[in-house]
Amino acid sequence: MNIGDRIHGSPTNTALVFVKPDGHATFITYSQLEERIDNCRDWLRELGFARGDSLALLADNSDDFVVAWYAALREGLTVVPVNHKLMMPTIAHILKDSGAVSVLVDKQHADKVPTDFLSATITPPKVGLLDRRPSQVMENEDCAVVLYTSGSTGMPKGVPMDHSGYNWTINTRLKGNVHQHHRLLVAAPLYHINALGAVTFALAAGACVVLLQRFEAKLYLQAIDRHRCTWLTSVPSMLAMVVRESEVLSESDLSSVQSVRMGSSPVSDKLIAQVRAVFGEHAVISNAYGTTEGGPLVFGASPEGKQPPIGSAGWPLSDVYAKLVDAQGNESTECGELVHKTPATMKGYLNLPDKTQQVLSADGWYFTGDIFRRDEQGAFWFVSRVDDMFVCGGENLHPQEVERLLEMHGDVQQACVVPIADEIKGAKPVAFIVKYPGAEVSAEELKLYTLSNGPSYQHPRHIFFVDQLPLAGTNKIDRKELMKQAQENLE
Repeated sequence: MNIGDRIHGSPTNTALVFVKPDGHATFITYSQLEERIDNCRDWLRELGFARGDSLALLADNSDDFVVAWYAALREGLTVVPVNHKLMMPTIAHILKDSGAVSVLVDKQHADKVPTDFLSATITPPKVGLLDRRPSQVMENEDCAVVLYTSGSTGMPKGVPMDHSGYNWTINTRLKGNVHQHHRLLVAAPLYHINALGAVTFALAAGACVVLLQRFEAKLYLQAIDRHRCTWLTSVPSMLAMVVRESEVLSESDLSSVQSVRMGSSPVSDKLIAQVRAVFGEHAVISNAYGTTEGGPLVFGASPEGKQPPIGSAGWPLSDVYAKLVDAQGNESTECGELVHKTPATMKGYLNLPDKTQQVLSADGWYFTGDIFRRDEQGAFWFVSRVDDMFVCGGENLHPQEVERLLEMHGDVQQACVVPIADEIKGAKPVAFIVKYPGAEVSAEELKLYTLSNGPSYQHPRHIFFVDQLPLAGTNKIDRKELMKQAQENLE
């Protein structure tokens, strides 16, 4: 089935509320959305696009982005969402690597399109035909979208996702308790699988999507209040900024929130407690886990229907196989690298057979590079990224373990630990700390705290206090930027 056809809302119900940074909102019904998709399809056909072509989207979140996404899919195109925060050479690489015929771009980012590349505005003109013809019939293996990884190590890698895998993802999400009366708040960028997936499954459920042009903590809270959002999508670093907005929190009615869903990175016990205090005991808090390469869904409730323990990813979903392997490649029952296989797992990176062989077995098992542990009930818990781990004086150091320790201190709201090179130790940890407002804890006190409560090799050798941690294009903490800042601060 063509995933572009997965829109099932009542014609007069609101499908999309698009919120600009000034708070101005545009309301679009399901009927209006369908009309705009038809118009965009006619326009794409006038531009000469044909089934099988790749079309890049380079734009902020918007109603036009959503319309272009569905119109392109219904025309049988492959959609390539591009991270507009990347440098121009990287954007050029993605456009070339994906084989995109052209790119639809908004005016804010038009200057990032290579001069020798075809482009058009993402806002289509009124074509006037409104040809309500059937969508292209797509085969299961036909590519629907190519998503590019963040590229923290080298150029981003293209991950093709076919219609079969994406449909499985939608169907699995629809087994949850989302329904047409829900209003989902989406603030992450649509070039990321979490945001794009949330919009797609929400419209398939006939629900309403409240879409922010870009994330801002105050606007996020105001949107919940003004639009009575019931289901929040986020990454932990976003909510860590939200819970600090004491003035806006005191003015906002957040009682509509029924579900707070975090994903894409681990969440601390302290942040969970803060989120619960803000949104109330009635709100269900969950921390989802997924990968671009393996699809956005891996874990959930147990086969018996037991909800995951707070902070854990849960149990493998039906149709998902998961195991842990140690450094020698042997299966482990307790802790190791997560290896899984889902119906949405990629067939391989685009144009990168060698990279594919490094992470994907011949029989379809994806090696995630994420370290997990499994508890006595079989639930999976994230520990750290293999890439984040570094060796300090011969000891394997997982930054997330130090971060959890630091965040147990009463004056620390957020912590991020990164390595810097050291001639003797090989690498040593430094920490960036966001204190609670009014807290007066010193760097020396925090060093002594970690030495008293954890292994000596884990204690941060330097501590830097910041107002907030920088976010990368996916709204996760930008560890690469913090490593750069640490090096500059110590030169």
